[in-house]
This record gives sequence, C-alpha cells and structure tokens, in this order.
Amino acid sequence: MKNDDHSLSAKMRELMKKRKHSLGQPPGTLVHVGERKTLKVKLTMTDYNEQVCTEEIIRTVEECYSFMGKPSVTWLNIDGLHNLEVFSELGKHFNIHPLVLEDILNTEQRPKMEDFEHYLFIILKMIYYKEKEERIEQEQVSLILGPSFVISFQEKEGDVFDVVRDRIKKSKGRIRKMGADYLAYSLIDAIVDNYFMVMEKFGERMELLEDELVENPIPPTSQMLHGLKRELIFLRNSVWPLREIINGLIRGDSRLLNKSTIIFIRDLYDHTVQVLDSVEIFREMITGMLETYLSSLSNKMNSTMKILTIIATIFIPLTFIAGIYGMNFSYIPELQWRWGYPVVWGVMLGIAGFMIILFKKKKWL
Repeated sequence: MKNDDHSLSAKMRELMKKRKHSLGQPPGTLVHVGERKTLKVKLTMTDYNEQVCTEEIIRTVEECYSFMGKPSVTWLNIDGLHNLEVFSELGKHFNIHPLVLEDILNTEQRPKMEDFEHYLFIILKMIYYKEKEERIEQEQVSLILGPSFVISFQEKEGDVFDVVRDRIKKSKGRIRKMGADYLAYSLIDAIVDNYFMVMEKFGERMELLEDELVENPIPPTSQMLHGLKRELIFLRNSVWPLREIINGLIRGDSRLLNKSTIIFIRDLYDHTVQVLDSVEIFREMITGMLETYLSSLSNKMNSTMKILTIIATIFIPLTFIAGIYGMNFSYIPELQWRWGYPVVWGVMLGIAGFMIILFKKKKWL
C-alpha cells in the first residue's frame, strides 16, 4: 500500500517536472509532456480501397503525401511522440492547428473530441492489463479524421488495432467498402472492446479476493482491495469522457461522418455505457468486500475478546479463593486441616467446571 502511494506521488512529481518545460511558452509550442516510451518513431502507412490494400513502413511523412487525394482511404499510424519535426511537418501539410499538436504531445490529456470542420480531433485512453504485475496500464491514443484519411498517434509500438488491420488486409466485413469515418469508428471500437477484456480480468481477481475474504481475511487482502479500487477509479476516468465523445459524434453535424457510420457509432455508445455500468458494479462490489473485510476483522476481534472474557470470568472466583488463603493472618482454621489443600483445589475446580457448563448452556462457548 505504501509502495503504491509512493509510486503515485513519484509519478505526480515527475509529471509536474515535465510540465515545467512548457511553462512560459506561447500557446501551440510543441513540447512532449509524458514518459518517453520508445526510442524511435515508427511511421506505418496503410492505403486501401475495395480492390487493393497497401501497407508499408515509411521513413518520412512526405512519403504518404502521394496517396492523399486518391479515391482510397489512407491510415497513417505514428508510434512515438518525441520527434517534433514529424509533428511540425504534419501540421504544415494537413493544416493541423498548433494547439491540436500540443494536445497530442501532452500524454496526460483528458479524453475529448473537437470538430475543426475539415477534420475531427479525438483523444482516447487505450487500456492494457498486465498479467504478471496484475495491474492496468494506459496509453494515450490521438486520432485525426479527415475526408479520406485517418492519422493515429501512439506513445509506443503495440496496440489493440490488430483486429482492424486483419480486417483491412483480408477484406473482412465492410471496412474496405466504407470511408475514413468507418475506419476511425473501427479503431475506437477496438479500444472499447479491449475495455471489456480488462473488466473480465477484474472480475476474475475479485472472485479470488472474495474467496480469500471468506476463508482467511488478512491485511494484504485489504491492500489488494484498495489497489483494485484505485484502478477502477483510474479506468472510470478514462471511460467516462469517452461516452461524451461518442455522444458528441452522434449528435454533431460533421460532414466527415456518413449516416451509415452514425448507426455503428450508436452501437458503440451502448458498449461504452455497458463498460461504465460494469465499472460502477465492480466499485459497489469492492465497497461491499471492504465492509465484509472490516466486519470479519471485527468478528474475529469479538471472538477473541469473548474467549478472554470467559477465561477472566472463570478465574475471578478462583482468584478470590486463592486470595483468601494467601492472607497473612495467624489463625486460619483450614490451614491446619490435613485435607484443607485438596478440598480447596476441589472447590476451585468444581467452580471452574460449573461455570464452563453454564457458559455452554447459555451458548457463550
């Protein structure tokens, strides 16, 4: 628990330290804010239509310009955000507002959607579940949707878009027949689908913790419950703004979104609501489990106190008898009696036995 709190405070200090680099700079100045998660920027271009699909890794942004303006959909995926020259070139060619580029480079942005008429700008949080560490990690994904292109920005290589790539390559479903807006929908849908996988892992961990609570509640169990609660809050903060984003896409009147795609986005909205409902249910379950843990500890303490009280109650009359015969008076008749000692022992054991039988009949034992 203390280690988690220390790591969280360390992350906050690191974030504030990185933000200092942008203080005093004019709005729109390109400064990368966040952890540098890859050494090299990777540019992957996928261009496709209903008949043909081309995918290649390009070295410079200029290599994708020849595909723009053709009757096809172009997807440019950028892994790595620290090469400011790439962003400067993209901003000039695609007329991307400097404040948008600044938001892309700031990996601590809240998920949001902005309509700039000739393109849509969307920021999302992609969530991973780390099996070994048993924790979740997030990565910021930014999307720019244009008339015939989608540009996606990621902090590092590796994502949840392999399903989308596979559908494009193998011409599965309707993605090759649809436009860039459907590609953007597919990318968002892949991120939301991965939320369900993360929630499934959460459910499995909670079942294990619930069994531990019933069998043997121990302090580490409480720490794990608090860790889960923090992760759910973290997940909720990533998903809740997503609902607003999708609702904005549905209610907006952007000319970049076709009516045929809006239908799928409405279905995506339902999925987002389901994820949020699951998060709220899990939060309530964790609260209940914490209450169960505290109740179990209280019951354990009560059981211990009951046993100690019973022992103390049994020894009260025995101590009384021992105290009488331990007094330093010169004349105590029983002291001179030959059978005095065994009789006193018999009386004391009889009182103890009688009290134990009485406690059992009262169901105190």
